[in-house]
This record gives sequence, C-alpha cells and structure tokens, in this order.
Amino acid sequence: VAAVNGPAVGLGCSLVALSDMVYMGEKTYLADPHVQVGLVAADGGPLTWPLQISLLQAKEFAFSGQRIPAERARELGLANHVVADPLSEALACAKRISEQPQKAVEATKRLLNIHLERAVLATLDYAMSAEEMTFQSADFQANIARLTAQKD
Repeated sequence: VAAVNGPAVGLGCSLVALSDMVYMGEKTYLADPHVQVGLVAADGGPLTWPLQISLLQAKEFAFSGQRIPAERARELGLANHVVADPLSEALACAKRISEQPQKAVEATKRLLNIHLERAVLATLDYAMSAEEMTFQSADFQANIARLTAQKD
C-alpha cells in the first residue's frame, strides 16, 4: 500500500505503479522523466501503465514525462484515493487488509499479479537492454554534461 505525500518521480513513480493500492496527497503528482533525459523508460510506469490505463495515455505520459496530478491519476486508475493525509489512510488500509484471512489475501494478490507478471516478463528483456543502450547515447551524455556542468 503506497502513501504518496510528495512528488513520485522516476523510481517513486515506479514504486507507485507496482503497488497494490495507492493513496495520494492532494498536491502530489506522478511523473516518469526517462525519455526527457534520453533514456528508455524501462521500468515502472511504462511496463505497468498499459494494464492500468489506455495504451495511448501510457504513451503520452511515457514520451512526455509530464506530471500526472493526484486527482488525474485517480481518474485514470493510477491511484485509488486522493486524501489529505495519505500516510494515515494507507496505514489504515494496510491494517484492514491484515485483518482479512491471510491465505485468501495472499492467493488473491497472486492471482491478480499474474496478469502484471506476464506483461512485464514479455517486455522486460527488451526494456532493460534498450535502456542500457541509451546510457551510451549522445542525447543522454549531453543531458548529463548539461546537468553536471559547473556554473561560473
């Protein structure tokens, strides 16, 4: 159960995409900026978003890296709830789940995650090799040089 109480960008966005339930603070957002910096978006959102939202929307967010505000994320199905206090709400949710019959919860979670696992396994090898290739690209190298340049 994820509690998003600040920007969930890059790895944070990936963790949200892989969560069972997501509670987002009202002023938070999701974003995956891989492509913006010259890398293949090989993890998290782009692997799971096509199962959660339309493929066209997944492409738009992956290609652009644009921020997905909390309420929009909820409307799209990338978050369950937008709340004032995501941590307390997420903890309460986790407590409710923990009070359910454990074997039934575990098996139901596994059943639901088989869909995700199959989709991820079908694309993961390509995604990882493509991302590795872009670490050597001129675009990525130029972005790193620009971001690390010392200002006079």
